[in-house]
Amino acid sequence: MKQKIVSVVTMAFLALMLIGCAGTPKGESTGEYLDSAAITTKVKAELAIDDRTSALQIEVETFKDAVILSGFVDSEIEKMAAQEIAEGTDGVVSVKNSLVVK
Repeated sequence: MKQKIVSVVTMAFLALMLIGCAGTPKGESTGEYLDSAAITTKVKAELAIDDRTSALQIEVETFKDAVILSGFVDSEIEKMAAQEIAEGTDGVVSVKNSLVVK
């Protein structure tokens, strides 16, 4: 009897853990969060490498594979280059370009 109770409690605990890792419309699951972090890192690295963009001025956020670019840039060319780089990054589904030209 005691072993049955322990088994039921263990199963309930595991079920709650799995529910806690699930994504919601306003939140990401653990896997989605890690994927978003990886995409953000890739986009930032590409922005730093590209001569057309100043990575220090551009903020990159990713939520469920959608990238949001924000901050201030020096020209429309830099703004468009940043969008092009983000769109060309593996795993990116969409890009919202909220960069403002100074």
